[in-house]
Amino acid sequence: MVRYNRVGAHMTNFSILINHKQKFALIFSGLIVIITLLPAVLQGQPYPRRNAIVDAVRKVSPAVVNISLEYEIRKRIQPFSEFSNPLFEDFFKDFFDPGFGRQYKRTSLGSGVIIDGRRGYILTNAHVVEKTGTVTITFNDEREYVAEIVGVDPDSDLAVLHIQSNDPLPSIGMGDSHDLMIGETVIAIGNPFGFSNTVTTGVISAANRSFRTQDRVFHDFIQTDASINPGNSGGPLLNINGELIGINTAIYAGAQGIGFAIPINKARRIIEDLIAHGEVIDAWIGLWVQDLDSSLTRYFNIPKKQGVLISAVDPDSPAQQAGLHEGDVILAIDGRKVVSVEDYKARLKNYGIDDRLVLEIWVQGRKREISLNAQVFPIAKAPELAYTLLGLKIDAQSQAGAEVAAVQKGGFLDRTGVRPGDVIRQVNEFLIREPVDFYKAIIKYRDRESIVFLLQRASQRYYITVPIRR
Repeated sequence: MVRYNRVGAHMTNFSILINHKQKFALIFSGLIVIITLLPAVLQGQPYPRRNAIVDAVRKVSPAVVNISLEYEIRKRIQPFSEFSNPLFEDFFKDFFDPGFGRQYKRTSLGSGVIIDGRRGYILTNAHVVEKTGTVTITFNDEREYVAEIVGVDPDSDLAVLHIQSNDPLPSIGMGDSHDLMIGETVIAIGNPFGFSNTVTTGVISAANRSFRTQDRVFHDFIQTDASINPGNSGGPLLNINGELIGINTAIYAGAQGIGFAIPINKARRIIEDLIAHGEVIDAWIGLWVQDLDSSLTRYFNIPKKQGVLISAVDPDSPAQQAGLHEGDVILAIDGRKVVSVEDYKARLKNYGIDDRLVLEIWVQGRKREISLNAQVFPIAKAPELAYTLLGLKIDAQSQAGAEVAAVQKGGFLDRTGVRPGDVIRQVNEFLIREPVDFYKAIIKYRDRESIVFLLQRASQRYYITVPIRR
């Protein structure tokens, strides 16, 4: 009984000692807070307002620019417009010059960010500068420069501009978009609706997001709830440290409270190609692939429905040299799963010439890894590619454009009425001045579902959409 009381007394004294220590710690912490806040309190501010977001915006804002594109449009005047009958329109065409009409000047606005102040390079969205006109860059301090377009890549919606300046230009530090965390704070800066350097904040809602617009599918985008409106396009998406992790884009018209940004790691290779070549050089490994259905999955004894089936391997290609064969199944590229042909194409877009890829494949009931280096598609293979995809041969000696030499009998072009002697003047947005331009365009658009030709026969020109065969 006595021993119990002594133990109880000791325990009581110990708890009192702990309580004293806790009180002392609380008092000490309070003093630190008071000392920290005292300057702000003396200035009439209850709390300091400067935080990481404010610091990031102050650091980066000078490198965010307004991009305006002034271009002319001509609106044709239709005399006696109340006559909407096509016969009247044809009649008046004979009396009025097709160029007769009013000229208007329109200005489109967007944002951009200086990625190399020393050389004067600016990164923005392709759709910001897609029309022909004068591109003007305006800084926060109202300095203005006329920019030249270095290169545009509609597939990634990225463009690089260049300005000459005798004054030093600010630039932004690039971050890393490979280790993004869902829920981390992000900052978007841009010029929505013409309001310069507007700042919005949010979090990363998702990574590796894909979505479809009217004419194409975009892959591997950052999704955020930070407001991104028209005019924000081309502006930076920053992490809390003010590092560039993405380029904002407002191309998804159906978004409500959802923003998308192109990851900066994906943009790096595109930027390098645009600066070096004026265009993006797609990596080629020499594989033709198709989606797997349930029956093919069972036939190849794949544990779960994953991967794409190699349907053909180009001769003398990196894939053939690495030992890949028709019937092999690609499960992943550099550890990232591949579940469809679209997925496979999107993965390849992240690689440039001479980049090394590690393919995880399923062959004869087991997994293997095969490494290979991507190459540029050989221009010498382009005539064969054009016939395989389009059923078309052109005259290599054409003096202007690409003159059709032959079309495959019974093929789409033959059924459409294309015939030898017709001249291809344009493929999508690619102007064709000589045969090599046509071959470059076919190589560039070989993974599309279809392409658009501008054909000329005598003095008449017309557009046709040509499906690409697989």
